[in-house]
Amino acid sequence: MGLSTVYGIVKQSNGFIFAESEIGKGTVFDVLIPAVDRRAKQKEQKLIAEVVSQPTQGEQVVLLVEDEAPVRAFASRALRIKGLTVYEADCAEAALKILEDKSLKIDVFVTDVVMPGLDGPTWVRLALMDRPGTRVVFVSGYAEDAFDKQQSEIEGSVFLPKPFSLNDLTQAVLDVVVPAS
Repeated sequence: MGLSTVYGIVKQSNGFIFAESEIGKGTVFDVLIPAVDRRAKQKEQKLIAEVVSQPTQGEQVVLLVEDEAPVRAFASRALRIKGLTVYEADCAEAALKILEDKSLKIDVFVTDVVMPGLDGPTWVRLALMDRPGTRVVFVSGYAEDAFDKQQSEIEGSVFLPKPFSLNDLTQAVLDVVVPAS
């Protein structure tokens, strides 16, 4: 993860990050974040994996798949602010479970590339077998060329490098869902 991504996550978690640097010795980062009740957190994670969050109503529908909770919350909020309906999954397997509901209309998948279990390109290829034509926005802190071949095999997909701003994310999604004429 890049420093700007870490900073964003720490700030969204109501935390603080301090850097101390000494020439010839290196840099030390102190990260302070509020304590979390582990039992409550485990219940929350189990719910996310089993059930989709209640979407807000919007015209376009996004399935957001991100294993890092703060990044998922940041992205979900940004998309909802723009009026999109957002379903969330914390892993590829949960996303595929959501897609078992054939009546669910999804316009675009927004997915991290590197996740535990199935990676982004792998689960997207599986999902596209039943939902061809669904648009895809891959997000990653890794360089795009690290998975360029896999992405090029998925027609209409785009890449958004982390860290991204709210505007970068919403613009990428809107660009693939409502292409410019």
